[in-house]
Amino acid sequence: MSAPMPYLLFPGNAAEALRHYQSVFGGALQLRDYAQAGRHDGPGDAIAHGQLSGPVALAGADAGVDDDAVQMNGMFLSLLGTADAVTLTGWFDALADGGRVIDALQKRPWGDFDGTLSDRYGIRWLVGFRLED
Repeated sequence: MSAPMPYLLFPGNAAEALRHYQSVFGGALQLRDYAQAGRHDGPGDAIAHGQLSGPVALAGADAGVDDDAVQMNGMFLSLLGTADAVTLTGWFDALADGGRVIDALQKRPWGDFDGTLSDRYGIRWLVGFRLED
C-alpha cells in the first residue's frame, strides 16, 4: 500500500532542514543539487531534490524562483502511532528543539497521548501514541 509522502519546499535551506530531519528520525538521506541534476533553473548548489527514507519518509527541495516556500496553515504532518511511545516522545522533543510547542505532548481524557509543535523550519507536527497494556 502506498501513502502520500510530504514534499516540502524550503526557502534556501533544504539541505540543512533535511539533514536535521535525518538526525531526528534516522534513515538514509539523498541530496541532489541543481548542478548534479543538470538543471539550470536555480543556483547550482541549491537542492533540486532531497529524500529521507526510513521510519519517516519525506522529500524536499529549495523553492525555485517561481515557487513559494512551504507555509503550514490548517494542517500538521501526523506521526500518530507511527512508532512506540519512547521513540515518539523523543521525536517530539527533538522536533521542538529550536521550534515552538503549540500543545504539549500529554495524556488526553480519552487515554491517548498527543501534542503539537511547529519545528525550527515552521513545519507543524502532530505526534501521538496509545500506551499498550
